[in-house]
Amino acid sequence: MLRLLHTADVHLGARHADMGDAAAAQRERQFAAFAAGVDLAIAEKVDLFLIAGDLFDSNVQPRRSVERAAAELARLAKARIRSVLIPGTHDVYDRSSVYRAHDLAALAGTRPGEDLVTVLTPDRPWVHLSACDVVVHGPVFATKRAPHSPLRDIAKAIEQAPASAWRIGMLHAAIAIPGKTDGDEVVITTDEIAASGLDYLALGHWHSAQVAKAGRVTYAYSGAPEPVAVDQDRAGKMLLVTLDERAGGHVVDVEERVVGRTQFKRVEIDAATLESQPALVTRLRADASPDLVLDVRLIGVRPDDLDVDPGEVEEVLRGVFLRVRVRDLSTTPLSEGLLPPAETVAGAFIRNVEGRIADLEATGDGVAEREAAELRDVLRLGRLLLAGEEVTL
Repeated sequence: MLRLLHTADVHLGARHADMGDAAAAQRERQFAAFAAGVDLAIAEKVDLFLIAGDLFDSNVQPRRSVERAAAELARLAKARIRSVLIPGTHDVYDRSSVYRAHDLAALAGTRPGEDLVTVLTPDRPWVHLSACDVVVHGPVFATKRAPHSPLRDIAKAIEQAPASAWRIGMLHAAIAIPGKTDGDEVVITTDEIAASGLDYLALGHWHSAQVAKAGRVTYAYSGAPEPVAVDQDRAGKMLLVTLDERAGGHVVDVEERVVGRTQFKRVEIDAATLESQPALVTRLRADASPDLVLDVRLIGVRPDDLDVDPGEVEEVLRGVFLRVRVRDLSTTPLSEGLLPPAETVAGAFIRNVEGRIADLEATGDGVAEREAAELRDVLRLGRLLLAGEEVTL
């Protein structure tokens, strides 16, 4: 049996320019999730700790940050847990690579010749760990954009490597999806995975955890251990993988383990149930948590007199949540009952705007639907003005 903990996309040192004053705190959360993964590996007494690329957010890292990461690898080495890392696309193995500038194995306190901390490079695409009876293959490139699929020569690499009970692959790559991954730097296909001959393929690059199978090969993205962006609701995990020989074959079990603190919640609120913007703020405050990313959507048909400014709501709740996003997807109602006479200003206005709305909504075109939504607001404000109400724009 072989047990390993698989992670990737830690992105230590990320700048988080969009988070303002909260950026430093988020960097600490990311490091804390990485450290929690090390704690988990030690508690579970795994054999291997795999980092499938982008341990660092970039190759520009102060030495103290690299030493801090190496100290976590040292904790694993002290527990006799072997770590294997590959560069990703953020910490790519180019001339300025953080892995060229710093010897992680030495910083982790391991001696030359030991296999407790291994960084795979273009010149060292695999490592045989005899203590675990496993070969870990991690073909990487010295450029961010791959000249070819990293699985192209995997069969030859397996043939050249020593025989072992287990064959593990590590890649930082996207699985080909027509029209979606054409611009990715490193792309592989499920057919290549199926033909690889690996027992397990540990992937990085996608920040949401997911597990699948291609042929007989189990492959998985661990996702980021702590979200790098606030919309990554499948992040926050590492994968505990058990490889066992049962019934004459190799069996791979993958279990998600939570290591990140960030939580996500999506809320849909029927605008018809809201009395006012302060009432919405009060309702949302009930879920207040510094670890919660709250995604709020107002839906349905809102009353004419309901005035909600999503930006104002987000500003009021700033600091109450880790992040809050409010989107108003509700629509204003069309007129009910008898319309004013056509020869009146109100009657002519309502008939004209509602007719244009009906024409736009009938097309089913996205641009037309947006214009129709804007006209519904025009209709709402116009009705209020014509009724003598005060309207603040």
